Amino acid sequence: MDRIARIKELLQAQPDDSFLHHALALEHIKSGDDDTARSLFEALLARDPGYVGSYYHLAKLLERQGDEAAAIAVYEQGMTTAKAAGDNHAFSELRSAHEELTM
Repeated sequence: MDRIARIKELLQAQPDDSFLHHALALEHIKSGDDDTARSLFEALLARDPGYVGSYYHLAKLLERQGDEAAAIAVYEQGMTTAKAAGDNHAFSELRSAHEELTM
C-alpha cells in the first residue's frame, strides 16, 4: 500500500487528526500533485488554524505556483499564529522565508 492510501486509511479512523491531514498534503507534494496538496493545507488551516507547521509548507507551495501575494499572506498569518502560540522556532522559519520573498 502506498503512503497516500495508508494515510487515507488512518484518516477514516481519525478524521480530525491534523497531523494526518498535514502528512497527506506533504505526500501529495512529493507525488507532484500541488493542487491537491494546496486544497488539503487550506482545508486543514481553515479547520485548525493553530496547526503552525502547515503555514510554511502552504506558503512554499504557493511560491512554487507563482502566487507570491498569497504566499506572503500565508507567511504573515503563520507568523502571527506562531507568535501567539509561543512557537519561536516556527516564527523564525516563517519570518526568514517571508523576508527572502519580500526582499
